[in-house]
Amino acid sequence: MTKIAIVTGGNSGIGKAIVKQFIEEGFKVFIIGRDEGKLRNTEKEFGENVVGYQVDISKPKEIEEFVNDIVRQHNTIDVLVNNAGFVKDTELTLSLEELEANWDSMVNTMLKGSFLMTAATVPYFKKPGGRIINISSIAAFTGGRNPGASGYAAAKAGIHGLTYGFARELSPQGITVNTIAPGFIADTGFTGQWPETVVKSFVNMTPVKRAGHVDDVAAAVKYLASPEASFISGEILNVNGGQLFGRG
Repeated sequence: MTKIAIVTGGNSGIGKAIVKQFIEEGFKVFIIGRDEGKLRNTEKEFGENVVGYQVDISKPKEIEEFVNDIVRQHNTIDVLVNNAGFVKDTELTLSLEELEANWDSMVNTMLKGSFLMTAATVPYFKKPGGRIINISSIAAFTGGRNPGASGYAAAKAGIHGLTYGFARELSPQGITVNTIAPGFIADTGFTGQWPETVVKSFVNMTPVKRAGHVDDVAAAVKYLASPEASFISGEILNVNGGQLFGRG
């Protein structure tokens, strides 16, 4: 039977690397994004084992329609990866209106979206054997690299709370819930535009003395999604080259 994975934000960067990893493992992958053009391009890149859906994961009705369509086709879901996310400025020099808009957009996608996606898919997971994997960030621990990252850091830290709560609730059913918190990942659409001096500064702060790559995160997802990880639930897995450890 074909294994089914859902990846939010699967059009670029870490998400696309995760999609590629699942395809190599024999999964059929359904990706969620907001950009119709990017969804179709990703389908063309990976072929028939990837199907894209344009869904706003902050809207329950759109999620329900998406999940119902998947279940009609395949009955059960094996893995959900809550990866969708982005950074918007929440520096306190902005107006309250700007702060609220930027805060809401990040929290609605990263935190509320992860909550709603989990709630909508759980009834259809294999039990035991289902896997929920959230993608957080080192910013959840550090508050971010620069002023103005508080909204992003808070949304990502909230994902840790979701992980703990859902692990308590779902682990008895044989569904594991874990989070990966990447450090500096050099080859995303966001960080790929950073100046070389900034990249070098991160490498110098990293004990393994190299930048992280999207494949490093995808490899961690591969393990947590595997049968071998069935005794791991409620874990925050730091993938940061030793830049920060002892927290999770």
